[in-house]
This record gives sequence, C-alpha cells and structure tokens, in this order.
Amino acid sequence: MFRFRQSSLDSPRLLDSKLYDEQSFYPAFVADIRQASVSIIIESPFISYRRVSYLLPAIRLAADRDVQIVINTRDPIEHDVGMQEQALEAIAELQELGALVLYTTRLHRKLAVIDQSTLWEGSLNVLSQSDSCEIMRRIVSPVMCKELTNFISLQRWYNQVKL
Repeated sequence: MFRFRQSSLDSPRLLDSKLYDEQSFYPAFVADIRQASVSIIIESPFISYRRVSYLLPAIRLAADRDVQIVINTRDPIEHDVGMQEQALEAIAELQELGALVLYTTRLHRKLAVIDQSTLWEGSLNVLSQSDSCEIMRRIVSPVMCKELTNFISLQRWYNQVKL
C-alpha cells in the first residue's frame, strides 16, 4: 500500500508505531483526543450511541479548544432501523459540538488522524465497536498522516477542512 524509499525507512518518526486491541485502544485514543490541538479526523462506517457517548467528554473538551473535528461515516439510511436511530442521535450530538459529519456511501475504512501527526488504522470501528476482536495500529508520523489524508481526498469533500 505504501511506497518508501530506503532513506525514509531509516526515519524513526516514520516508523514510531504500536499495536492495540479492542481493550487497549480506547484509553490510548481518548488520550490522543485530549492532547489534540488542531484537528481530529475519524472515519468509522458505523456509529452507535453507546460508543459515541463514551468518547463525547473528550471530544467536547477538544471542541472547546477549537479543535476541528471531522467525522466521515456511512449515511444512517444505509443501516438497519435500530442502528439508524442510534447513528442519528449520536450524529446530532457530534454536530452540536461543531463536528463536521460527512457521509460516504459503502464506507468501510476505519481510521483516525490526530493533528496530522498521529494516525490510527486497523479493523476497529472507532465510533461503534462493542463486542468484537479488533486491532488498531497507532503510528506517529506526519509523513504518513499527510499521505493518508491526501489519499482519502478529504479536501474534495468539504472546502473548509484545513489540514
């Protein structure tokens, strides 16, 4: 997926990473949200009210610091009725905090980018995970964050997103 020149492989900033499972992910992710100073981008296909409620206190504090929050998810109409209601309620709360919520049809990516320096990617649905065995890798690398945000073309979705 990524192409590296040999010289970039020697960069410790590019390769600073650690693996997390569904148990260890959330405390580390919340710590990153609490440290965010510029932007939080989360791509999560599904949204449950329970999981968003867990993250809301940290997201609220970030919003109070004027951190730009961008959520990319599936349109709730792509979910069954029970999940639609949860997603709509959670999205409304995120939007009340000033989060920009974008919809991508058939989205399946699970990732987050904090301050264009910390990248989370893996199999865990950040905004809905509840009872599954998952993995996420935390990578501290502005180079990889920039590569990913360029790859997903965030700018084309909304012209006010500042990366």
